[in-house]
Amino acid sequence: MPAAIVTREEALARIAECFRSLGYEGASLSALTEASGLGKGSLYNYFPGGKEQMAAEVLAHIDAWFEAEVFAPLRKSGDAHAAIAAMFEATERYFHGGGRVCLVGVFALDATRDRFAAAVQSYFTRWVQALARALKRGGVPEPRARAEDIVAGIQGALTLARALNEPALLRRRLHEMRKQIDQALPAAR
Repeated sequence: MPAAIVTREEALARIAECFRSLGYEGASLSALTEASGLGKGSLYNYFPGGKEQMAAEVLAHIDAWFEAEVFAPLRKSGDAHAAIAAMFEATERYFHGGGRVCLVGVFALDATRDRFAAAVQSYFTRWVQALARALKRGGVPEPRARAEDIVAGIQGALTLARALNEPALLRRRLHEMRKQIDQALPAAR
């Protein structure tokens, strides 16, 4: 029976999970080949720039998802409360309720940071800025500092959930942060 054809999109999703598990440096070509479900030739056909292209495209894919599902709604919605609630829901959904680490965060913490610094920095900067804009529209004092606290809290919860092998920890922290923001928004109106 012939092998199933793996689309470029499927291969990219599998490569992302390989990077999440092993990090950039730990993801060898053989690990990426195995994870993608492609032979080495097919892998290079899809990604002629090799491992660096794979990582750059994975980061771009993550960035596009967050732009569409989190950043743009935070920037554009007239209802700050609804936009922020949607951000927490989308974040929980993307990170599988704490079962998936933040690959951008993984890349930010190891030697890979310098290689992909612009993409990593842009992702976090735009998240903080979009959230701060929504918090400001909602009348929350010190919106930039509050946005930094929330994004840092999400990243910390992802790390701790992974370290303790307790995915529900992310859901609990998201719920608590959302509750705090729910309390701050009506008080600021």
